[in-house]
Amino acid sequence: MTSTEMKTIALGGTDIVASNIAVGLMRVEQLTDEQIRAMVTAGRDAGVNFFDTADVYGSVDHLAERRVAEALRLTPSQRGEVYIQTKAGIVREDGPYFDFSTAHILQAVDGSLAALNTDYIDVLLLHRPDALVEPDEVAAAFDRLAEQGKVRHFGVSNHTVGQMDLLRRSVTQPLIANQLQLSITHAPLIAEGVATNMQAVPQSIDRGAGILDYCRLHGIAVQAWSPYQAGYFTGTFLGDREKYPQLNELIDTLAAAYGVPPIAIATAWITRIPGAVQVVTGTTNPDRIAGACAGSQLPLTRAEWYALFRASGYTIP
Repeated sequence: MTSTEMKTIALGGTDIVASNIAVGLMRVEQLTDEQIRAMVTAGRDAGVNFFDTADVYGSVDHLAERRVAEALRLTPSQRGEVYIQTKAGIVREDGPYFDFSTAHILQAVDGSLAALNTDYIDVLLLHRPDALVEPDEVAAAFDRLAEQGKVRHFGVSNHTVGQMDLLRRSVTQPLIANQLQLSITHAPLIAEGVATNMQAVPQSIDRGAGILDYCRLHGIAVQAWSPYQAGYFTGTFLGDREKYPQLNELIDTLAAAYGVPPIAIATAWITRIPGAVQVVTGTTNPDRIAGACAGSQLPLTRAEWYALFRASGYTIP
């Protein structure tokens, strides 16, 4: 039985000492206040101090943020005990499309602050890359938000190395995080490096240009979203014994050996990756949140980590 103590990371080299598990609050729209509180309590009891949301979560803008604020009604002291991260940049009306203009970022943040009933956002991420981005406009928005104390730290989500470099040319604040889809079965960011230059192996195709290594080199935390999804919102691989029989058999074996639920093994596969890596859960089930947290610093061996990688269908030369 391994320790369930929560591991913390210095997020992006800042003074943020964050749990390496973050509770994602994307799917709270249909939950009751009590259910939302149960989610958050499960995370807090396990040592989570970091919560992730976005302005577009919910059927209308800022709905998920508002539901969380209504359910929790944090006192000033309680607010100071947690980190709240939200995102901006996706526009649904006449879209979807992406907008990193100064005006849109400022408007989105004001909407998030009102919905979350807070004076500041700990971390703001640019949600999806805007092909029409003007880095100087992003810089102007970040500068104003930082000067006004509305946002303390900034980052990106789903950005390539080139896109991050383009922003960093203009933005004076450090980009402290990049939130990327990553799970045992959705790991092209890792798989391409393992099979580099193998012409006959499709996974060697470079889709990420070394994002993980770039983030590690530049002190940018990697936040893994959909950590239990088989693909892009195609359902979880956990328990799917039809498509992933070998993987689930191995997960169950390791879970029994470590005395943790299977979801902890799936979490530990990600938290075992070197560098500042944070898992963003997506489940609304308090028991699953608690189970995921048991993988915060579960010490998978190299042999176990690579065995899970192989069992998910990736090639190890």
